[in-house]
Formats: sequence, C-alpha cells, structure tokens
Amino acid sequence: MARARSKTKAESATAAVVRMSSNSSGSKAGAQSKKNGRWSEWFSQAACVTAHWMGKPIAFLTASAAVVVWAATGPLFGYSDTWQLVINTSTTIVTFLMVFLIQNTQNRDTMALQLKLSELILVIGEAENRFATAEDLSDEELEKLHEELKRRTETTLGALNTRRSAQEKKAS
Repeated sequence: MARARSKTKAESATAAVVRMSSNSSGSKAGAQSKKNGRWSEWFSQAACVTAHWMGKPIAFLTASAAVVVWAATGPLFGYSDTWQLVINTSTTIVTFLMVFLIQNTQNRDTMALQLKLSELILVIGEAENRFATAEDLSDEELEKLHEELKRRTETTLGALNTRRSAQEKKAS
C-alpha cells in the first residue's frame, strides 16, 4: 500500500514537472497558437458574414449598378485604356478574393455535412461505423468502398424486385 502511494506521488510529481517544463518551453508556441487561432477565428467570422451578404440580391444589384456606371462613364473617358483597366482590375481583385471566400464556405459546409452524416451512421444500429470516417480514406480506398456498396445495392435491389414480383403474383 505504501509503495502504491509513493508511486502515485512520484507519478504526480513527474507529471507536474513535465507540465511546468512544457509551459515554460512551449509558451512561445502556445502564444503563437493562440495568435493563429484568433486570426483563423476572425477570418472564419468575416467569411461567414461576407458570404451571407454576397448571397443576397442586393449584392448582385450593387455589382450590376457598378458595371452600368462604369459603362456609362466610357464616353466621358473616351473609352481609354485606363478606363478599361479600372473594370479589369476591379473584377480581377474581387474574383481573387471571392475564391478564398467560396473555398472557406465550401470547407465549412462540407465539414458540417460530414459531421451530420457521421452522427447518423453512428446512431443507426445496423450501419457500419467505418463509413463515419470515409472522408479520411485515400482515393483508392474510397473507390473500393464505392464498388463494394454498389454490389451490395444491386444485390439488395434484386432482392426487393423479387419480393415485389412475388407480391404482385399473390395479389393477381
């Protein structure tokens, strides 16, 4: 009993030393991680708000109005190269930024969908839990899984069609 207590105390002391050393040596890494987390959180929030507003009809109308104003100012600027450069540069910048916004939104939506599907797979008693982590499989593993499910689907469909035809024969 005394050995068990001393061992537990020794383990506790060792764990405390490890925590202190990791806190002192990892403080820069921890601060960097918090800083990266804040930037990531800020970007995620900004992307959500921007995606929400860019999906509204008013955003389309504003962009259309900007193009109409630009086109209307053509005669004023003599359809110069600078006049054309304004719209080209503007649309390029907006397109470039929207790519990141769309990718962020797509990643978030995909992850949410994967989580929901995983939850459904895990709560259904007859489902195979290996499908809950299918997004982590390689392309080859996904292809094998797809082929397996395709065969199982065809088998199940054949059995269902056989039952239906048997029921139709009984009914007639």
